[in-house]
Amino acid sequence: MIEVNNISKVYEGNKVLDIDALSIPKGQSFGLVGNNGAGKTTLFSLLLDLIKPTTGSITNNTIVVDESEDWKPFTSSFIDESFLIGYLTPEEYFYFIGDLRGQNKADVDALTSQFEDFFNGEILGKKKYLRDLSKGNQKKAGIVGALIGNPEVIILDEPFANLDPTTQIRLKQIIKELAEKKGVTILVSSHDLMHVTDVSERIVVLEKGEIIKDLETNAATLKELESYFAGNLTAVQEEE
Repeated sequence: MIEVNNISKVYEGNKVLDIDALSIPKGQSFGLVGNNGAGKTTLFSLLLDLIKPTTGSITNNTIVVDESEDWKPFTSSFIDESFLIGYLTPEEYFYFIGDLRGQNKADVDALTSQFEDFFNGEILGKKKYLRDLSKGNQKKAGIVGALIGNPEVIILDEPFANLDPTTQIRLKQIIKELAEKKGVTILVSSHDLMHVTDVSERIVVLEKGEIIKDLETNAATLKELESYFAGNLTAVQEEE
């Protein structure tokens, strides 16, 4: 379980995140949405100890994230291409991640072979460095890399961006299978309301760093989200 308690982040006097409490139970597929600047990436960065909170704490399976690294063996993520090692080929990158997570080459090969349709013949065996792949193919490599070692928690920031429609559909299947069949806790942020609704049991809406909505996903969720963000657009237009 992930617990966020009285967390805030302030940059140069500007509070960009302010969450009193947020609990994400084990095995939940959790969606995070909000406009640019809402605080989504800040929250994920705090969850991964990439930045330090101004106040409060985050625990991952009872481990305080910014006080210990004991959460890292069971937690993985892909935020953006900066998580990749550009001068490695995809195979080299996967083996490197596998070595960090106690997986041998046979283990890694067995995992990556399950995603041949996701790679669409564009990743493995091409003798290309990660830095030379398209943004979409870098995204595919980063996502599959995050699955190595059977993590219990996976954090993905904008995983659907730069992917073609067929790959987006396959990614939805992957996320659902991990949560529903393997009990993996998956956190996904996205600007695409339809995609995040499709893969999430629960969706939290952030606005100016605060939780505005916390919804259990059902047949009406997408329309509710669209109505909320359409209302924001109307408010902005009226101000202008």
